[in-house]
This record gives sequence, C-alpha cells and structure tokens, in this order.
Amino acid sequence: MTLSDQTPLRSLPMADHVRGKRSAVTCQLKCANACLGPECNTSDNAHFRDIASAALTRRSVLGLGLAGAIGLAVGGLGGGGGTSAAFAAQPGRAGLAFGPIDPVDRLVDDFTVPAGYRWQPIIRWGDPLFSSVPALEFDNQTAEAQAGQFGYNSDYLDIIADPSGKTGVLVNNHEYVNPNIMFPATADPAEKRRRGDIYKAAQGMSVVELRRRKVGDPWSYVVDGRRNRRITVETVFELTGPAAGSDLVKTADDPEGRWVKGTLGNCAGGTTPWGTVLSGEENFNGYFAWAADTPAQKRYSGTATTSTENGWEAYDPRFDAHDPDFVNEPNRFGYIVEIDPEDPTSTPVKHTAMGRFKHEGANVTIAEDGRVVAYMGDDERNDYLYKFVSKNRFTGRGRGRGRRREDLRLLSEGDLFVARFTGDSPVGEITGTGALPGDGAFDGTGRWIPLTRNGESAVPGMSTAEVLVHTRLAADRVGATKMDRPEDVEPSPITGKVYVALTNNSNRGGANAPVDEANPISGNRYGHVIELTETSGQAGTTFGWSILLLCGDPSATASTYFAGFPKELVSPISCPDNVAFDSEGNLWISTDGAPGTIGYNDGLFKVPLEGDQRGNVQQFLAVPREAETCGPVIHDREGLVFVSVQHPGENGTVGDQHSYFPDYVPAHGGGDVAAPRPSVVQVFRA
Repeated sequence: MTLSDQTPLRSLPMADHVRGKRSAVTCQLKCANACLGPECNTSDNAHFRDIASAALTRRSVLGLGLAGAIGLAVGGLGGGGGTSAAFAAQPGRAGLAFGPIDPVDRLVDDFTVPAGYRWQPIIRWGDPLFSSVPALEFDNQTAEAQAGQFGYNSDYLDIIADPSGKTGVLVNNHEYVNPNIMFPATADPAEKRRRGDIYKAAQGMSVVELRRRKVGDPWSYVVDGRRNRRITVETVFELTGPAAGSDLVKTADDPEGRWVKGTLGNCAGGTTPWGTVLSGEENFNGYFAWAADTPAQKRYSGTATTSTENGWEAYDPRFDAHDPDFVNEPNRFGYIVEIDPEDPTSTPVKHTAMGRFKHEGANVTIAEDGRVVAYMGDDERNDYLYKFVSKNRFTGRGRGRGRRREDLRLLSEGDLFVARFTGDSPVGEITGTGALPGDGAFDGTGRWIPLTRNGESAVPGMSTAEVLVHTRLAADRVGATKMDRPEDVEPSPITGKVYVALTNNSNRGGANAPVDEANPISGNRYGHVIELTETSGQAGTTFGWSILLLCGDPSATASTYFAGFPKELVSPISCPDNVAFDSEGNLWISTDGAPGTIGYNDGLFKVPLEGDQRGNVQQFLAVPREAETCGPVIHDREGLVFVSVQHPGENGTVGDQHSYFPDYVPAHGGGDVAAPRPSVVQVFRA
C-alpha cells in the first residue's frame, strides 16, 4: 500500500495499533510499520531482571559523576544535539527565563512559545540554496529543483557559529518524505517514477550558510553561501573501517565494497569537537524490497517485502535486494555518517567501526586520555544502547581540513561496546506499575560489553566484518539488555553524565521483554529517561545508572516519576526523543508521539538536573498539529532556541491539508504555499 490523497487513514496497517504511539502515517512512511511485524529481536539473552545483582546503592551511583566529568576538562568540548563546541565557549547572558506554556491540544495548528518570545523559520522545505534554483512551486515540483532546495522532514540540527558570531552554518538532516501531502493521487507509472526521483532529492542532508547583524540576533540563511550543499540519495559516500571492502558490502555496482550512493533515514546526529557533523541512518530497511530469509536480514527487517513506499525498486535495481547483484545493498546502510560542513567538495563517509543498526544518532565527548567516545541508541523496541571508543586521540588542532586531518579519521578505528544493565532491587519489587522499589529509586550498575577489541571481533563465531555489519546479532550473542527504544543519547557538557531518551515500548511486559529495573513499566506508552554515570572513566567499561523521568501526564497516569520533584508542579511530557543541554547544564527534551499518548502537541521541555528543581519538567514550546519536535539547539546565553519541525499535518492530503505551517496560507494570509512545510524554526526574545 502507498499513501495518496485517496488513502483513508483507517485503512493504514497501523491504524488499529497506534493508541499510545505515533500516527499510523508516521508508522507507514518513517519506519515501514515496524511495530506491526514480528519482533526483530527474538534473542533469549538474559533479561535485566535475570542478571545477578552486584549493584551500587542509589547514593553511590549518583555520587560517581566525577569520573565522567574528567573528560570534559580535556577541552571543555561537548557533542551535538544542540550544544556545539563553538557555542559552549561563548560568553554572554546566562539563563533563558520563561514561564512554562500550557499544553497545547493536538488539533491546534500553531507554533506556540512563551510570553515574551517570538518565532520565525530560518529555512523551509523547498527554499533555494542557490540563485540558479527556483523557490518551491508546490504544483510544479521537479527533482532537479529539489536537489538544490532545502530538503523535507527536518530532523537533527545544529547551528555552528563562526568565531565572529555574525556568520555560521546550519546543518540539518532530512529523514523521509510524506507523499500524501506533497502530491495528489496518481496511477501513472511515469509520474510515479518522476515523483520517486523527487523523493530521492528531498532526503539526505542540507548545509546552509547563515548570517546576522550582531551576536544575539536571529539568523538568516544565505543563498549561494560558500558552504551551501545538498546531500541526497545519489551522493557518493566512502565506507571506512574494518567492514569496508568486505564481501558483505560488495555489489554489482561497487565490487570494491567501498563506495555507496546515498544516505537514508537520517534521524538525529551530533557535532564533533573537530567541527564535523554526524548523522544516524535509522529506518533504512523500509527503502528496500528484500527477502528477509536469513537471520541477519530478519534481525533488521522482520518481514519479506516486494515493494516499498517510495517505489524505487521498480526502476533502480539497487533497491531490490531480491536481485543477487544487490542482495548486499541494505548492508551498506544503517551507519553513522560524517560530513565536513566546512568543505562542500569533501566526500562524506560512513563509519563501519561504529556498527550497523537503526542509529538514532551519535554524540561525542573526549575521554580523560584524549580518546573520542561516542554514545548511540538503536531505535527499535527491545534493542540496545552502544558506545564507541576511538583507537587514536583527539589532537584539537582547530579548523581547516589540513590542520585536523588526523581528527577526521578518529571514528574510522576503535572499539564498539553494548550495554548490559543490572538493578539493585529484588525482582519482586519491579511490578510494572511504576511503583518505586524499596530503596526509593530505579537504579543500579552496568557494564559495557565489547563487540570489538583492538579493532578485532570480540564475539565468538563472528568475524570482525560480521560484527560490524550484523551488529544486532553480535549484541544478541553477548547478552545485551533489551531497552524501550533507545533514541538520543548524549553526555552533559557540564558533568559528563550521559542521558538516554527511551521513547516507549508497548510490548514491554510481554514474554519477549519482561519488565526490569531499567525498563520498569508494562506496556510503556510514555517513555522514560535514564541518567548514566561512567564509573571507570568516560572510555571505561563500568557505569552506574538511575531513572531520571518516568514520563506521562501526572494528572492522568499514576506511573509517572520526576526525580522526586512534586508531580503536580510539572508539565506533562510523553515520548522523549532528542535531548540537548544549555550552558547551565539543564537538560532539554523534544518529544515524538505526545498527541497519541496524552492528547497534546509535541513540544520542547527544560529539565533542571541539580538542586531543588531537579526533575521539574517545564514546557518551552509546542509544534503545530501532527508535527514532531526534532533537533533542539539551545543557545541560552543569546536568548535563542532552535528546533526542526517534522511532518506537520502528516495525516492530511493534498485535497484536505491538516496544517498550513509555517506560511499559513490561506489560514492567516501571507506566504505562497498553501500546504505544510517542514522547517527549521528559531525562537527569540520579543
């Protein structure tokens, strides 16, 4: 089934299954109805509740933050998700004072900000990056124009200022497209192919130059900026690391197994201390028709398919993995991608050393010994949390490709680890209801289990290439802990503690995933956030952990928990997705799925992590109807907040649009496109 303006929402495969989750349209287009198929993770590795406890008390876990913080002293450099290294070093006004907004009903088609603030888009889907490219003509879209226009469905975002603070660069992911609100229905094969080429050009990434009059002002984007670039499904990438050149990644088009056309499903990401941007290839499986007749394929797809939503397999053989010449093409996606926004002529890379799975993103910090540590989540129910530690050390030689040549190779060599959690409470006290165990907290210890050691396989019976291409199977074998959809994972630039957003898992509590202390809610509809403290150094193999938030609407859900803060005083929050930090160390959380769980539009929330306000969730903004909040960037010293607004009005059609964000034509007048446009938005003081 493909979506068109004649596709009733009730006929979508996930229509009867999305209570407490996202829209059935998102399920179809973004992740190929993954929750409807069989469990990809059918491993019988020991669950958290079955592992013998050797845990710390809650006090000892929370008291071991110094080991993680040491790494920040190496250079004071944070990862992506909104706290770029360039911004973190800037002086300016501290704090971002605001009165929390009230939750916004899920049918409201407005972008809502606190009193004293205004919003405006920096750039919208279809805005031209080059003067040779036309602005978006909604009724006359072409692949040629889209390849030079800002892409669709923005996700990961960073705003990287140059040293002057008056110029900079915006980098943004474009995860997937919504055909039903881009085009009317058609049965014409030629028109379907034409649209398929537009979809290829609309996905990938954008790099866009910015400028402003002075530091603290809102930004404008620059047409024909020196660094402007579109990366699409046709852009050539280089594979790096131990799996590059292996038989597992060779195809008829690339017998060397080293050059891949395109990037797919680009979700969250991170910004490195050496100025590059990382992007996670997440739901890549839905782009391929494939047999799913091997354990490796089943672990990533679950079910066999003969057609896809985009329809590329009908005319581009590399998307038909039934073809023996291209059976390995899916093995060339699902990696962390690295691009250099300073050099629009550079070849982007895919890092096999960091493993292949449904990467939400990767966020980087520097360990005590100067090695690079990247944290990553595999965004599927009952999958795992990972960490990569580089072989070589960060040089910190600053900007310029020649000066940082060694740093540009840091993620190509190193070791990959997967997390195993252990609780410190008796199994009988983890009831699935959210009731705290006897010690007053869901907490414990954990270990990072090596999948590679000194660049070689650490998994018996699997070669190094197999571990890095079939990473999920490798993690199954070593007994990793099944988690409730680990999405963004980011270390605090202040303390070094790591925060893990777990969006939800409606199957938690079933036979394949019984509740455990790290995932303590049966049928987890609302998600939770874990605070992890490295106890043997940032690059070490042991950690302590505790649950910071059990999300939901406290007025309607008994299972909520907000680090001990009074429930009646917090903003309701559901389905945490991306995280970021401000200059004071507060956690910021964007959400994906609140309309279907608590009945409110998705939003952005501030959460203090220290003192008597720890756990006080405060809503800063809400995105429009049927949209998802992505890629938060918090420049609080300048009074600026940035988010990506993804899939506004996704349940509509060309004949019945549900959103007119951000131009609001005809609803509010002005603008020139009477349809929703995924956009990057900046919020600033009025």
